[in-house]
Amino acid sequence: MKELVIISGKGGTGKTSIAASFAALAQSAVIADCDVDAANLHLLLAPRILRRETFRSGETAAINPDMCIQCGACREHCRFNAIDEHYVIHPAACEGCRVCWHVCPVKSVELRENVCGEWFVSETRYGMFVHAELGIAAENSGKLVATVRQEAKRLAQKQQAELVIIDGSPGIGCPVISSVAGAALALVITEPTQSGLHDLTRVAELTAHFKTPTAVCVNKADLNPGMTQKIMASCEERGLLFEGTIAYDQAMVDAVVHGTPVVEHSQGEAARQIRELWQRIEQRLNGMSEKP
Repeated sequence: MKELVIISGKGGTGKTSIAASFAALAQSAVIADCDVDAANLHLLLAPRILRRETFRSGETAAINPDMCIQCGACREHCRFNAIDEHYVIHPAACEGCRVCWHVCPVKSVELRENVCGEWFVSETRYGMFVHAELGIAAENSGKLVATVRQEAKRLAQKQQAELVIIDGSPGIGCPVISSVAGAALALVITEPTQSGLHDLTRVAELTAHFKTPTAVCVNKADLNPGMTQKIMASCEERGLLFEGTIAYDQAMVDAVVHGTPVVEHSQGEAARQIRELWQRIEQRLNGMSEKP
């Protein structure tokens, strides 16, 4: 069982559309949406939720007024100014550092685990699907990604699935790191712009740090052929696997509107190129399995 993670330097490159199409094309795969800050793969997979779990992470302090002697120790040591003159801790300001808990002489401070979101196990017509929703302004997205990924791997092992397809987060932050580390292959979807090349460079540096083999695809490549050539040259220079291009196609947008992967919605150019891209990625993954 291997993990293919599909990422991008920024949002809006078509990463999720390609991940949904791969899910439709794969013969034996579990699907995971690790873009927990802005999860939207479910819009294309029409999942039926089988299991719903609360995601808890981090702590917020609270003072028990019946025990508090208002000695001032907690207020003196709180570097975040989260405790007011009435010895009430404001949750939005509390960082859960536990200093107030340590310095309170009468142990009036309680530590309460934060509810940061939910994660789900669902079924789709393409296979099992693990996804999540991080709460508004909630932290620890990297930990939630790890939870989603771990559950997806558990399901894949249980079902003897050969692959986990991961829709990762854009950028290079904690959720991306949590998605990429240990994956068999990272596929970076970029666009033919100067910022697309810049973002690809940053993502490639991240995957290189974690020694994750990295392939690249340029979406909407025909809108700027010159920049597409530049990206191809950069991939060769950096030792990245250039796996092809996808043309701009209105069918990609129409498929999202209809809530279906583009390879099922259209027989057009983009759908054809995504099918060919999947065949190359699948062959590369199969080749990895043959290595000793």
